[in-house]
Amino acid sequence: MIREFIASDMDSVLSIWLESSVKAHDFVERAFWESRLDDMRSIYIPNSETYVYESDNEVKGFFSLHDDTLAAIFVAPGCQGEGIGQKLIAKVKSLRQHITLNVYKENQRTVAFYKHCGFREVLERKDPHTGHLELVMEFN
Repeated sequence: MIREFIASDMDSVLSIWLESSVKAHDFVERAFWESRLDDMRSIYIPNSETYVYESDNEVKGFFSLHDDTLAAIFVAPGCQGEGIGQKLIAKVKSLRQHITLNVYKENQRTVAFYKHCGFREVLERKDPHTGHLELVMEFN
Protein backbone atom coordinates (compact mmCIF):
# COMPACT_ATOMS: atom_id res chain seq x y z
CA MET A 1 0.00 0.00 0.00
CA ILE A 2 1.02 3.59 -0.52
CA ARG A 3 0.81 5.87 2.50
CA GLU A 4 2.18 9.15 3.75
CA PHE A 5 5.72 9.14 5.08
CA ILE A 6 6.16 9.12 8.86
CA ALA A 7 9.34 9.92 10.79
CA SER A 8 10.03 6.26 11.57
CA ASP A 9 10.34 5.60 7.81
CA MET A 10 13.42 7.82 7.53
CA ASP A 11 16.13 5.14 7.82
CA SER A 12 14.39 2.86 5.31
CA VAL A 13 13.84 5.72 2.86
CA LEU A 14 17.46 6.86 3.10
CA SER A 15 18.74 3.31 2.64
CA ILE A 16 16.58 2.85 -0.46
CA TRP A 17 17.66 6.25 -1.78
CA LEU A 18 21.37 5.54 -1.32
CA GLU A 19 21.43 1.99 -2.67
CA SER A 20 19.16 2.81 -5.61
CA SER A 21 21.12 5.96 -6.45
CA VAL A 22 24.40 4.05 -6.49
CA LYS A 23 22.91 1.27 -8.64
CA ALA A 24 21.16 3.55 -11.15
CA HIS A 25 23.99 6.08 -11.37
CA ASP A 26 27.12 3.95 -11.60
CA PHE A 27 28.71 6.82 -13.54
CA VAL A 28 28.71 8.95 -10.34
CA GLU A 29 31.01 8.03 -7.44
CA ARG A 30 29.30 6.43 -4.42
CA ALA A 31 31.02 9.03 -2.22
CA PHE A 32 28.93 11.75 -3.88
CA TRP A 33 25.68 10.05 -2.85
CA GLU A 34 26.98 9.34 0.64
CA SER A 35 27.90 13.02 1.01
CA ARG A 36 24.25 13.94 0.34
CA LEU A 37 22.72 11.71 3.04
CA ASP A 38 22.68 14.35 5.78
CA ASP A 39 20.96 16.86 3.48
CA MET A 40 18.40 14.23 2.50
CA ARG A 41 17.69 13.53 6.17
CA SER A 42 17.61 17.10 7.46
CA ILE A 43 16.52 19.21 4.48
CA TYR A 44 15.03 17.45 1.46
CA ILE A 45 12.77 14.78 2.97
CA PRO A 46 11.39 17.00 5.77
CA ASN A 47 10.56 19.77 3.27
CA SER A 48 8.90 17.50 0.72
CA GLU A 49 5.57 15.75 0.41
CA THR A 50 6.71 12.14 0.69
CA TYR A 51 4.83 8.87 0.33
CA VAL A 52 6.10 5.34 0.81
CA TYR A 53 5.15 2.01 -0.71
CA GLU A 54 4.89 -0.53 2.09
CA SER A 55 4.35 -4.27 1.85
CA ASP A 56 4.67 -6.86 4.63
CA ASN A 57 5.50 -4.04 7.08
CA GLU A 58 8.54 -3.08 4.99
CA VAL A 59 9.12 0.13 3.03
CA LYS A 60 10.02 -0.92 -0.51
CA GLY A 61 9.87 2.40 -2.33
CA PHE A 62 9.04 6.07 -2.00
CA PHE A 63 8.58 9.35 -3.80
CA SER A 64 8.99 12.97 -2.77
CA LEU A 65 7.25 15.95 -4.31
CA HIS A 66 8.31 19.56 -3.94
CA ASP A 67 5.47 21.64 -5.39
CA ASP A 68 4.95 20.13 -8.87
CA THR A 69 8.44 18.64 -9.07
CA LEU A 70 8.94 14.93 -8.56
CA ALA A 71 12.17 15.40 -6.62
CA ALA A 72 12.72 11.70 -5.89
CA ILE A 73 11.23 8.33 -6.74
CA PHE A 74 13.09 5.18 -5.78
CA VAL A 75 12.38 1.48 -5.36
CA ALA A 76 14.59 -0.81 -3.30
CA PRO A 77 17.00 -2.60 -5.67
CA GLY A 78 15.71 -6.04 -4.65
CA CYS A 79 12.13 -5.02 -5.42
CA GLN A 80 12.63 -3.43 -8.83
CA GLY A 81 10.65 -4.94 -11.69
CA GLU A 82 7.65 -5.75 -9.46
CA GLY A 83 5.47 -2.82 -10.59
CA ILE A 84 6.12 -0.70 -7.50
CA GLY A 85 7.49 2.20 -9.54
CA GLN A 86 4.37 2.25 -11.72
CA LYS A 87 2.16 2.28 -8.62
CA LEU A 88 4.16 5.16 -7.17
CA ILE A 89 3.91 7.13 -10.44
CA ALA A 90 0.14 6.52 -10.51
CA LYS A 91 -0.10 7.99 -7.01
CA VAL A 92 1.98 11.01 -8.07
CA LYS A 93 -0.36 11.55 -11.03
CA SER A 94 -3.36 11.40 -8.68
CA LEU A 95 -1.84 14.22 -6.61
CA ARG A 96 -0.65 16.54 -9.40
CA GLN A 97 -1.90 17.43 -12.88
CA HIS A 98 1.47 18.77 -14.03
CA ILE A 99 4.70 17.06 -12.96
CA THR A 100 8.30 17.98 -13.72
CA LEU A 101 11.38 15.87 -12.95
CA ASN A 102 15.09 15.68 -13.66
CA VAL A 103 16.87 12.47 -14.63
CA TYR A 104 20.44 11.81 -15.73
CA LYS A 105 20.59 11.23 -19.48
CA GLU A 106 22.97 8.30 -18.91
CA ASN A 107 20.33 6.56 -16.79
CA GLN A 108 18.61 5.17 -19.87
CA ARG A 109 16.57 2.55 -18.01
CA THR A 110 14.89 5.23 -15.91
CA VAL A 111 14.47 7.59 -18.87
CA ALA A 112 12.65 4.77 -20.71
CA PHE A 113 10.49 4.13 -17.61
CA TYR A 114 9.43 7.79 -17.46
CA LYS A 115 8.64 7.84 -21.19
CA HIS A 116 6.56 4.68 -20.74
CA CYS A 117 4.66 6.53 -17.98
CA GLY A 118 3.85 9.42 -20.32
CA PHE A 119 6.63 11.90 -19.51
CA ARG A 120 8.35 13.78 -22.32
CA GLU A 121 11.75 15.44 -22.55
CA VAL A 122 11.63 19.24 -22.52
CA LEU A 123 15.23 20.28 -21.82
CA GLU A 124 18.76 18.92 -21.57
CA ARG A 125 21.32 20.56 -19.26
CA LYS A 126 24.41 19.87 -17.19
CA ASP A 127 23.91 19.02 -13.51
CA PRO A 128 26.06 21.53 -11.61
CA HIS A 129 26.77 19.02 -8.82
CA THR A 130 28.10 16.14 -10.94
CA GLY A 131 28.80 17.64 -14.36
CA HIS A 132 26.68 14.94 -16.03
CA LEU A 133 23.90 15.74 -18.49
CA GLU A 134 20.39 15.58 -17.14
CA LEU A 135 17.03 15.69 -18.85
CA VAL A 136 14.12 17.76 -17.63
CA MET A 137 10.95 15.79 -18.29
CA GLU A 138 7.34 16.66 -17.71
CA PHE A 139 3.89 15.14 -17.61
CA ASN A 140 0.63 17.02 -18.03
